[in-house]
Amino acid sequence: MYGNDFGPPDEGVDQVKDPDRDTAHADAAAAALGEGLLGEVAAAEAALAEAAGRTVGRAAADADEAALQAYFDAVIAADQKIEPRDWMPEKYRRTLIRQIAQHAHSEIIGMQPEGNWISRAPSLQRKAILLAKVQDEAGHGLYLYAAAETLGITREELVEMLVSGRQKYSSIFNYPTLTWADVGAVGWLVDGAAIVNQVPLCRCSYGPYARAMIRVCKEESFHQRQGYEVLHVLGHGTPGQRAMAQDAVDRWWYPSLAMFGPPDADSTHSAQSMAWKIKRFSNDELRQRFVDMCVDQARSLNLTLPDPDLRWNAQRRAYDYTQPDYDELMRVISGDGPCNRQRMAFRRQAHADGAWVREAAAAYAAKRASDREAVPA
Repeated sequence: MYGNDFGPPDEGVDQVKDPDRDTAHADAAAAALGEGLLGEVAAAEAALAEAAGRTVGRAAADADEAALQAYFDAVIAADQKIEPRDWMPEKYRRTLIRQIAQHAHSEIIGMQPEGNWISRAPSLQRKAILLAKVQDEAGHGLYLYAAAETLGITREELVEMLVSGRQKYSSIFNYPTLTWADVGAVGWLVDGAAIVNQVPLCRCSYGPYARAMIRVCKEESFHQRQGYEVLHVLGHGTPGQRAMAQDAVDRWWYPSLAMFGPPDADSTHSAQSMAWKIKRFSNDELRQRFVDMCVDQARSLNLTLPDPDLRWNAQRRAYDYTQPDYDELMRVISGDGPCNRQRMAFRRQAHADGAWVREAAAAYAAKRASDREAVPA
């Protein structure tokens, strides 16, 4: 029905001796590992619904800026949501635009490294799953662009800032996907890091962003599980397949750790974003949580994490680990990564190629509006 994943020994890209047993094991392990994060998403969703029934005394429409600031501070302190109609400090608005836009750009650019493997996935089933995942990423970008638009910036402005290089996207998407195992590593590590970072955003103080993140995180949990299952098959397959999976993990581990941003001491925006409850945890706290989560998962995958200094610290109740190369992170963010130029050239070309679609849609919308105006009341 789905084609054949399984080639001759040592040749198949996705071969296992007992796919039903191994897939069931991977599903059970991945489901158990994801329950905690999805439980947090469910709790955040319930908190959003509960918060909608509570209000903080609103400032009068003609209040001065001091009164408006006091109202804003009270909403933040009460763990309520700032909505588009509410007054907000300009710096809060600009911070949200920067963060949400970077998040949206990352979803759109992030389609490229995996989209490159849709036609080369080892079976029809794998192709269908990967196609669905890449389609999800496009949807996430659209949710997030829509959330940013509520802050008074247009979609056109956001896209122009991406293609012109004035706004950034996540550094992780400037690394190449060299083998099929890289698709698994991106799902397990990159999407795993993303969901650790994004689950707390379901409690972000800005309502449209928090609500968008509920759906994004539910779908990201599927993406992580997809990558985990791919690596589980390879990690328990032939020696060649396990070597390919281990090579992918070795290359993606430290870039994934760098996804959480610079260390707290060097983070420009983290402290203010936490004070405004845009973020709930610091970069280093999230990075530690990710490391602790991955250690047991790697054992289940029959793979190892490429850190000789990784060890349990009983006093801290957490793993000690080697920090990523933050100088490399800054170089990649600045445009000097393995695939920066390729990613942006592809994005610019796609934007140019889609100009006729945007023009046709605008013309159609204008004609519909004109037709409605011409109809007598």
